[in-house]
Amino acid sequence: MRYVAAYLLAVLGGKAEPAKTDIEKILSSVGIEADDEKLKKVIGELKGKSIEDLISQGREKLSSMPVGGGAAPAAAAAGGGGAAPAEEKKEEKKPAKEESESEDEDMGFGLFD
Repeated sequence: MRYVAAYLLAVLGGKAEPAKTDIEKILSSVGIEADDEKLKKVIGELKGKSIEDLISQGREKLSSMPVGGGAAPAAAAAGGGGAAPAEEKKEEKKPAKEESESEDEDMGFGLFD
């Protein structure tokens, strides 16, 4: 991923087709030593391709991927009615009290105060 990111940075910097030295320079500026095999593969795969086209193709692929989030509320609703949320609320309140008690113990001086 870092090689692709360095390649994209080189393109944004004005290089139409970044060379191996361009990517190595970017990576070394942040303390990363480039692996020649991975670097050759990235350059070979991206050579002659438009970055804008690759990004738009990637967006299309991402838009077709399902995104989670709908299963948990459905499972909770099917699981047991109103008792579970009430119990969750009680459990949420307990840690808040414990945190305030621990603050009193150290007289309000926190690690980052």
